[in-house]
Amino acid sequence: MDILMPQLGETVTEGKITTWFKSVGDAVKPGDNLFEIETDKVTMEVPATNAGFLTEIMVLAGAVAPVGAVVAVVGEAGGNRSAAAPVAASAPKPAAAPAGRPAVGFIAPVPTAVQKPSGPMDPFFEVRTPARNHGPAQIAGGTYVTPLARRLASESGIDLSRIKGSGPRGRIVAHDIETAAQSGTGRAAMPAGPSAAQVIAMYRDTPYEEVPLDGMRKTIATRLVQAKGTIPHFYLTADIDIDNLLAMREDANASAPKGADGKPAYKLSLNDFVIKAWAAALKRIPDANAVWAEDRILRFQQADIGVAVAIEGGLLTPVIRHADAKSVGAIAADMRDFAERARERKLKPTEYQGGSSAISNLGMYGVREFAAIINPPHATILAVGASRRQAVEKADGSVGFISQMSATVSYDHRVIDGALGAQLLAAFRGFMEQPVTMLV
Repeated sequence: MDILMPQLGETVTEGKITTWFKSVGDAVKPGDNLFEIETDKVTMEVPATNAGFLTEIMVLAGAVAPVGAVVAVVGEAGGNRSAAAPVAASAPKPAAAPAGRPAVGFIAPVPTAVQKPSGPMDPFFEVRTPARNHGPAQIAGGTYVTPLARRLASESGIDLSRIKGSGPRGRIVAHDIETAAQSGTGRAAMPAGPSAAQVIAMYRDTPYEEVPLDGMRKTIATRLVQAKGTIPHFYLTADIDIDNLLAMREDANASAPKGADGKPAYKLSLNDFVIKAWAAALKRIPDANAVWAEDRILRFQQADIGVAVAIEGGLLTPVIRHADAKSVGAIAADMRDFAERARERKLKPTEYQGGSSAISNLGMYGVREFAAIINPPHATILAVGASRRQAVEKADGSVGFISQMSATVSYDHRVIDGALGAQLLAAFRGFMEQPVTMLV
């Protein structure tokens, strides 16, 4: 029985085996962890699904293998499938399993259409959903391209006119786009920056340390360039009086029940209220609770909010599902769990993919105001700054101090126009300034 490199998220094309928990000859039963893999987003253990003996290891610890490649064989004691040498960390990546071989141990991915993610850029991730068959579209020169291939090309910045199709009658299929993206061919012409050699030459007399890019950093770089290069951003900023919200938070935390250890059962943060208010605003202004899907706009009935979590080497954006319908306490519990597992890179792909909008909060670092880059395919991202005491003029002409924070929303102008964007920001400001209204 062949053990394959599993698919962990639809944008993940390969994985690195960091540890083998079993050795050749060891007995294996269902549920036993065979090996640990690391991708640009997660680290996880892969269990066996059948009983037997580990008769062969094809990819050694430290080596990288593409999704679908045979990494090991589980069979009867003493039985070897072949005499092929295992792939070591310095060896070329192994080829995927030959066509016709039954993929036992993992479910083979089904060809599907891509729904752009979730995203800081998380490295902004993607999921595939069952494709609607709108038929192949024709491009210049009489070549046809499948809907999935067209979607992949758009997301990867591939110029379809530069691609030679391998499908029937020269049709461009998804495999052609994936091959072009991996090889770097077919990309739309963009102004080139200085090469690595040119940059290094500038600093030949300056001491420095080279830091190789890992998979996560490469993904972040690619998605950020894609987002800024293809999304027409515009920005709106509002100053928000949060005195009422801070008072409500203080009362809620003071009223929290104590556990057996005498500690409060929960502690609500300002960010928990921000998530709830942003979800409520998206529900209040449903036309803005949407994402861009290339030839259409998708509008959602629920508000799923991605929240950027800084981790070593980058960040991930776990998604709070149904945030509009959850209590602030439930949101706080979800965020504690997600943040902990995100920093350990233990999130499942389904926990950071999708979402209808995202939040980036740098207030805890003392940042007063900033604008975030939209996480494709989202049409909005909320950037939250630090709260501060601010002198303001009161209605009677006197001057007083309030607690104030600045919030900036980045919008995709293809989905949201200025007036609609202003309505969304006004709804968020209203919920933050009168927080009781988001709880009813």
